[in-house]
Formats: sequence, C-alpha cells, structure tokens
Amino acid sequence: MAITFPLSTEFLHSFPGWTTDFSLLWRQEQSRTAGGQTFVKDLGSPLWQMSAQSKPLQRPVLDYWRARFSVLENGLNQFYAFSKSRCYPIAYPAGVGMGTVTGLQVDTIAASRKAIRIKNLPAGYTGKVGDYFQIGTGNLHQVMEDFTASGAGLSPLFEIRPHLWPLTAVNDAVVVVRPSCLMTLVPGSLSSTAELNGFGAITFQAMESR
Repeated sequence: MAITFPLSTEFLHSFPGWTTDFSLLWRQEQSRTAGGQTFVKDLGSPLWQMSAQSKPLQRPVLDYWRARFSVLENGLNQFYAFSKSRCYPIAYPAGVGMGTVTGLQVDTIAASRKAIRIKNLPAGYTGKVGDYFQIGTGNLHQVMEDFTASGAGLSPLFEIRPHLWPLTAVNDAVVVVRPSCLMTLVPGSLSSTAELNGFGAITFQAMESR
C-alpha cells in the first residue's frame, strides 16, 4: 500500500516524545533610528514552528522511527503537526466534560480579521488563553482571550493569533481537538544518534508549509 501525503496527525500523535517548542515565527523587518526608536514591518503572516524530542528509545524502536522520518525526505513531504501539550482545550483535559464538538463553524469575522465568533459549540463551552483551534483544512490559530459560549452554543468575539488568512470565511469548519497545520521538516534538523548502550533519541524541527 502506497504512503500518501500529507501524513495524518496520527504520525506525530504516536511519536514517543514531546513538542518542546511550538510557537510563531514572525516574518518581520526591523530598523532602528539614531534616536533609539525601533520600527517593525511585517513581511508576511507569521508561520508556526516546532521542535520535538523523543524519550530514550531502544534500538528496534529507534530504527523504526528513523524509517518513519525518512519518508519525509528531509523536508520534501508534508505532515500534519500540532502542539502535543494541547491535543484538547485547557479546560477539558483528555476531553472530559467537553461535550460534542463536531460541526463547529466560524460565525463572525471581525473587520480587523484578528477576532472571530464560533457557532455550534456545546452550551457553556469554555475557551482559555493558550487553546489552539483549526479553521478549514489547516489554518491553525491560538486563543488570546478567555470566553464562554452561550446556551445557544455561540461564543462572543474573541481575539486570536495569527490573524486570519485571506481565504478564511464565515461557515468554515472549526476543529478544537488535536488542531493542526501542515508542516515540513527543517532540512538538516533531524538527529537520531544512538549511544553505545544501544539507546538513542530523535530530535527534529519543523516549519509550517502552506
């Protein structure tokens, strides 16, 4: 059976390790005046970047994961990535008490395109600063304000980062469980060196690939 790309979120979910960093890379230009004032100019929307590290792995497991990463061909092929600390929203560890979160959609987009309202949430659903959510097939955003959905399942407007991508529209699907975006390996960042005792660890970096 042929391997198809991008690899699903199950690839990273089953990785025996942790995302040690998952943050935005700001694509900006900076200049400073003689008087000490700094000017910052955006050159494009920020992209998600991540670093990950496995626990110590025995040789057979290490070789298995070396092979799994080889199919990504040093950044040629894509996979769906997410912060392993945020598979579920902060208020619902392991999804307990969250209710049904399928069929969520964008209800309203603020004119600034940095705030949205979500519909079809469970009544009273709680969002926390630091939660992630996905819009469409891979636009990943982070919640910047706490919010609580109404009894009708409608959130208030709340700010997010990064700002919405240009094609994002009302009624786009929203995902709050294992929200992800497309990434590729940072070329040359994968390391899988083994110790003399046979144990080894895998570390790698990845960057959003749109």
